[in-house]
Amino acid sequence: MAEDNPPFSLARKGQVTGFDVKIAEAVARELGRELKLLPFEPELEKEAMLTHEVNALLSAGLCDVASGFPLLKSDLGPPTRERFKTPDYPGAKRARERPFETLGTLVASQPYQGTALALVQRAGVPAARSLGDVVGRKVGAVAGTLEGTLVAMYRGGALTPRMVSMGQRDDVWAALESGRVDAMLVPTAAFDAHRLRQPASTLQAGPARPLGINLGWVALSGKADLLDVVNRVVQRSGASGELQRWAQESGLQWQAPTLPAVTGTLSLAGLLSD
Repeated sequence: MAEDNPPFSLARKGQVTGFDVKIAEAVARELGRELKLLPFEPELEKEAMLTHEVNALLSAGLCDVASGFPLLKSDLGPPTRERFKTPDYPGAKRARERPFETLGTLVASQPYQGTALALVQRAGVPAARSLGDVVGRKVGAVAGTLEGTLVAMYRGGALTPRMVSMGQRDDVWAALESGRVDAMLVPTAAFDAHRLRQPASTLQAGPARPLGINLGWVALSGKADLLDVVNRVVQRSGASGELQRWAQESGLQWQAPTLPAVTGTLSLAGLLSD
């Protein structure tokens, strides 16, 4: 699990908590096995890719399954690289001393969480339900992100006259709180993480808009039987309401997965519609 990806997983002082942990605990109970969690730190370098990092962890035998994996067709199946190094994890050697691992074929579970975007604003301003409601206001757009692209392209550039361009290292929450921007389009899970870190924040989110990308668990093709157990737990806990309760306990707005389970390509036209 990613070590700093709340509300899904968060490693602090030797303990890992979050929504994914609750599902992993249920899977371990189903199997009658001890649960061991391996938090890892995704690399920040541009050439590093989460798909290959997760594959390397699995291929090195450091873990059996990995959580929180975006179910994109291009990232599943045979690897596009033959070998890759693992990311940082507790007990790992320094990066230059780690061997390159021969990568295997990734297979995915059924999705357990959908992803969505929402407009976030300060309290006390007119509530916005769509991008059309914030035309004429200062809207932040983070360069190199899907949400930034949607803001820039909306209605042929209707938001660009007052659009505030931001870098990926900028503090978007501080920009909203200070009034540097009036609204931001952000992933709902990122807003949930902000509320966990800043419970006194007065920022408010509008309705969630599904992205059409789901999250699931992945393993190497030889561990398909283990994913069958993950699927059984996800299906049963979803039907009983436990999955939604685990999400709420973790501070996550549960989003129902969308169809198809594995996404081929995203439709920008669909996302840009009000």
